[in-house]
Amino acid sequence: MAGAPLRIGYVPEHFSTPIYFAQKHYGLDAVLTPFPSGTGAMITALRAKEIDIGIGLTEGWIAGLGKEDLPGDGGYRLVGTYVDTPLCWAISTGAQRPDITSVESLQGGKIGVSRIGSGSYVMGFVLADQRGWLAPGQPSPPFSDNVVLHTFAHLREAVNTGAADFFMWEHFTQKRYFDAGEIRRVGEIYTPWSSWKIVASTDLPTGDDRVQALFDKLDRGVAHFNDNQEEAVQYICTNLDYTEADAREWLKTVKFPTHTKGVKAETVESCVTILQKAGVLVPGKGMQPGAMVI
Repeated sequence: MAGAPLRIGYVPEHFSTPIYFAQKHYGLDAVLTPFPSGTGAMITALRAKEIDIGIGLTEGWIAGLGKEDLPGDGGYRLVGTYVDTPLCWAISTGAQRPDITSVESLQGGKIGVSRIGSGSYVMGFVLADQRGWLAPGQPSPPFSDNVVLHTFAHLREAVNTGAADFFMWEHFTQKRYFDAGEIRRVGEIYTPWSSWKIVASTDLPTGDDRVQALFDKLDRGVAHFNDNQEEAVQYICTNLDYTEADAREWLKTVKFPTHTKGVKAETVESCVTILQKAGVLVPGKGMQPGAMVI
């Protein structure tokens, strides 16, 4: 409804710090709803008209719009860029899985994912493509099962019970669990694109002033984040599930854009190309890259 505060979905991880600063210091007028299970859950919420804006992973948003069985108009479009740097996904298994010695030993195993179509699901195909597991003559699909587990906590549990053999999640979110010996890191993979995008519901009016105000406030939140790294570290290690040392290490790896409004066409096209190669999207089917962005 025009004039009401925007309902914004986000992932309650360290990346959310500029959103918190935008609201705390610069008056971002929004109802912030955390989605700990990630981008796939936000896609569901956008299509159910439960949120107006989502801030999540590039590959999840694009996969959601590119599917050939896209419902209705898809429910959302890409409108902004939240993080410029790629995301490092750590590849993890259970602490007591001596049968899993390397990434190569994961071929044909059971991959744990938060949801079908989520970033953790999509990156399984990207991993398989990079490893040559999608090549002619290789078993298809590359994994014996996609085990849907919804949350990071359930993913960690599943690799220790054997319900799943491995999963992928952002490195720094996992690090304290590696350090504690709960799960074991067997490798890593980076997204071949900038990692986070902002999407808006197709129900929002074109040129909605609230969306422009959101970009303005986020830009100020990003600038505050860049200028107040100590405040960022204290917020992350006090309110989120990270140690101070990990928060400081993460700061060295991330870059937020100065201007969050807009999405580069080549980023979307590159992501679609790789998702098609990985078998997540089908060439000539579903929404084309140019139609995903407004």
